[in-house]
Amino acid sequence: MIDDIHSLTGGVRLRPVTLDDAGAFAEALTRSRAYMRRWEPVRPELFYTPEGQVQRLTGLLAERDAGRAMPWALADDEDRVVGAMTLARIERGPFRNARLGYWVAVDRAGRGLATAAVIRVCEAARDDLGLHRIEAGTVLDNVASQRVLAKSGFELCGTAPRYLHINGAWQDHRLFQRILHDGPPQS
Repeated sequence: MIDDIHSLTGGVRLRPVTLDDAGAFAEALTRSRAYMRRWEPVRPELFYTPEGQVQRLTGLLAERDAGRAMPWALADDEDRVVGAMTLARIERGPFRNARLGYWVAVDRAGRGLATAAVIRVCEAARDDLGLHRIEAGTVLDNVASQRVLAKSGFELCGTAPRYLHINGAWQDHRLFQRILHDGPPQS
């Protein structure tokens, strides 16, 4: 399931990221830059270029190859990137945990796409990666993302003061978790 392509909603597919996606990511992130500013770190201009995305994706794919991350693209029928899902900081052993990050392009927001993708990623985390728990965080006023997490089976587990540097300031975050199963760690 990790390397499979999955149909979601509205003609969008969830598929593994490739380095060839750099240009499509640059375009999608640029298109949604103003919309996502409230929830993102301040980024250098290079981030919004194909070259910057090659650098970012190269690092992310190296983390994937080392078993520490799993990045997916949300792509439409024309293979245009309209969002992303990433499991990062994958930990094995008794913790079996990962951190979930995601975004959906401004022209696709509010249509159930993020919820469908988060649910699918949770299934992959449980069934293919053998994870027990996924955590996610949102800035306090990102109510839409909090709804996505709630609809996807996440529960609020706390608030972290000044958790991440977002939009130019240290921002408090609501922290969420989803327990994927209660069985023993898989080998």
